[in-house]
Amino acid sequence: MIEACEYEQRRQRVLDQLPDGSIAILFAGVAPHCSADESYDFEVNRNFYYLTGIEQENSVLLLVKAEGETKEYLFIDEKDEKVEKWLGIKLTSDEASKISGIDNVLIRSAFDGKLDVALNKDMSHFGEIRDVFLDLEKELKIGECKSTNEFCQELKKRYPHIFVCDIHDTIMKLRMIKSPAEIELIYDAISTTDVALRNVLSHLASARFEYNLRNIFEYTVHEDLNAKLAFHSIVAGGKNAVILHYPSAADALNNKDLVLLDVGARKSYYCADISRTYPISGKFSDIQKKIYNIVLNCNKQTAKFMRPGLTLKEVQQFAKDFLAHECFEQGLIPSLDKITDVYYHSVSHHLGLDTHDGVDRESKLRPGMVITCEPGLYFKDLGVGVRIEDDVLITEEGSDVLSKNLIKEVEDIERFLAKK
Repeated sequence: MIEACEYEQRRQRVLDQLPDGSIAILFAGVAPHCSADESYDFEVNRNFYYLTGIEQENSVLLLVKAEGETKEYLFIDEKDEKVEKWLGIKLTSDEASKISGIDNVLIRSAFDGKLDVALNKDMSHFGEIRDVFLDLEKELKIGECKSTNEFCQELKKRYPHIFVCDIHDTIMKLRMIKSPAEIELIYDAISTTDVALRNVLSHLASARFEYNLRNIFEYTVHEDLNAKLAFHSIVAGGKNAVILHYPSAADALNNKDLVLLDVGARKSYYCADISRTYPISGKFSDIQKKIYNIVLNCNKQTAKFMRPGLTLKEVQQFAKDFLAHECFEQGLIPSLDKITDVYYHSVSHHLGLDTHDGVDRESKLRPGMVITCEPGLYFKDLGVGVRIEDDVLITEEGSDVLSKNLIKEVEDIERFLAKK
């Protein structure tokens, strides 16, 4: 659980980076329209959530830094008993304040007036405001027919003296370093993923279709009332596993094939991202075992290689070279440069409130970052795709595999399946 004091510290770090005479506005967003009178499920903007802990749609955060002082305002929908009968209970001002640590909690309809008070040259209560920082992540809906980018254009027309800046990357860089509370939530998400994958293994022999395994995984995750899916589950049998984001999970499973699962649960929006590859028959064939062990050894060696001071580009080169030399020595590719025919994705990305967290892949790794380690090999002509993915915490000394308890050794997988 993230305490209110941590959200306060996060906002202060943002305010510390703002120039004097500026405001920052972040929106929770609203659920986008789907069809007729239906909307898609609401997903809170993660940068807004990161700074407030509030997941109620149509909420707004306003940060002000002017004349050497800072102020914070949170705007939430007014409680309405008639609306709540249809759409559920809304937060009270006191509840929102307790979660976020923000004292000034106002009703959403007061936002436009407060903004005008800040930006209108003739009536500003905060002093001269020159810079307005918005999270301009694309396609964030903040109203039925309005995005943050459209809101940005309206601001420029109404207040031509201001300069609008994008604060998205600034917050994302802060998010790259995880607090102990965040790491614990990621670990909890991994633990739920572990339980669900073990349930998949228990039913592997009886599954007929890819979607049977997907449904078992997702049902198990949903049985944990505090857990949701981190992303759309990938379950790919045989030749389908060479498609990185195989979408359908509709094909029949062949007893001679491997099945690749790229799955994850999330806890309080913090994600796990795990890949495992299993033999449907319960036993790896010789060629499957050869390919699997190359990927497994790369997974383990790359995780050991990860440490502060490296970039993801350097980690990727290490994994690519490892796979190339192993595949060449074992006769799986004719030359080292052909590794790109059978390994064609990055070995790592940042993990957190988003499955692909953070945007700065050029930054050097630092303690507190959580990244994935996911080498793979994909031989279309053999109908074999293997990916083994773990979630790794960068520490002062090197790295710690948070998902180390999820079985992945050939002997452990075959032993588990033999008992079922």
